[in-house]
Amino acid sequence: MSTAPKRLTAAEYLAIEARDEVRHEYFDGEVFAMGGGTLWHNLIKDNLAHAIRKRLEGRGCYVITSDQRVKVDATGLYTYPDVVVFCEPPVFEDAVHHTLVNPRLIVEVLSDSTEKYDRGAKFGHYRRLESIQEYLIISQDRISAELFSRQPAPGAAAGTDPWLLRTFIDPAGTIRFDSLGVDVTLAEIYAGVPLPGPSDAGRERRP
Repeated sequence: MSTAPKRLTAAEYLAIEARDEVRHEYFDGEVFAMGGGTLWHNLIKDNLAHAIRKRLEGRGCYVITSDQRVKVDATGLYTYPDVVVFCEPPVFEDAVHHTLVNPRLIVEVLSDSTEKYDRGAKFGHYRRLESIQEYLIISQDRISAELFSRQPAPGAAAGTDPWLLRTFIDPAGTIRFDSLGVDVTLAEIYAGVPLPGPSDAGRERRP
């Protein structure tokens, strides 16, 4: 008789993360190894983070890429977004300041293997964060970005606020992040990026 894989507690997962060089997502007792990004993926997220960081200088905001773990308290998901921005004093789950729970903006760079998850289930988790105001997803194989902005609905149940979608495909276009009060051009985001065909790098299974 086969034995089902052992489901981990959040504490066991965090203990693994503290000693392992490979980053993992965690949800509902399962751990998922996160693969490294492609050259295009890394250039895009670093370009965007640099552009936002320049504009927020001196305003008490922080822009962090990839290595900042975020927890969605409402669902129990632990993950590492491509870019995280927070402007309030940071709120952490733990005393050692490894797990942020109050991001204002989250960015994910899409690949063939992550696109369905990032658009669907993962965005469903992120919407449950009380602090999040905007969610940006960016293509790495063509100039395309989609910005979801929370539209507060007084009296709505947690996680049910409507979201406004704006799509950007013009290479000369500009993305306005209302929650941060900054503008970033698509030319900055894709600067120096040798756009490839669709990439199949990334993860295969996600919560």
